[in-house]
Amino acid sequence: MPSAGDRADTHRRDPSLADGDSGTTATARVVLGPDDIARALRRMAHEVLERNKGGDTLIVLGIPTRGVPLAHRLGALMSEVEGQAIPVGTLDITLYRDDLRRQPTRRMEPTSIPPGGVDDAVVVLVDDVLFSGRTIRAALDALNDIGRPRAVRLAVLVDRGHRDLPIRADHVGKNLPTSSAERVHVRIEECDGVDEVLISGGHR
Repeated sequence: MPSAGDRADTHRRDPSLADGDSGTTATARVVLGPDDIARALRRMAHEVLERNKGGDTLIVLGIPTRGVPLAHRLGALMSEVEGQAIPVGTLDITLYRDDLRRQPTRRMEPTSIPPGGVDDAVVVLVDDVLFSGRTIRAALDALNDIGRPRAVRLAVLVDRGHRDLPIRADHVGKNLPTSSAERVHVRIEECDGVDEVLISGGHR
């Protein structure tokens, strides 16, 4: 099964700096624009519903930072298709990261679980970039402390490869082969004022 913008790795992780990315993108090339992101999310919403055979038992949890607005968009799209509200919440994994001793502790975000909890639900974890898999491993640990879902699935906007752990995404907006020297910058309207995915650095 799944992982996320690998928040557990947001610092070591990447190159991607998808979380509060302040790195320069002056020489970056755009690989996804607003329309591409919108189409990818709509396709992913239909894939989730098809695999689940509808919206019953679904709960969508976004991993801060950019996984949260993506989760809300995904939930809204599925609610539109199903004609019923799909619960959306937030799962912070800060204290479950495996690099706390090496990296400064990032600001914790609130964890918000929809009423009824996750027991016997199908939980869809949402993040922006899947890289090493360590963020999703942390998310699974955090989720285990909250309850026992019937199933856990992963939806990511971008899968850039280079996994350290045997984790894969169930629903991917864009598979984006990259070198380890490249940086993937995910910008989301709610956080950054624009929807786009860019690559910078490396030699292609």
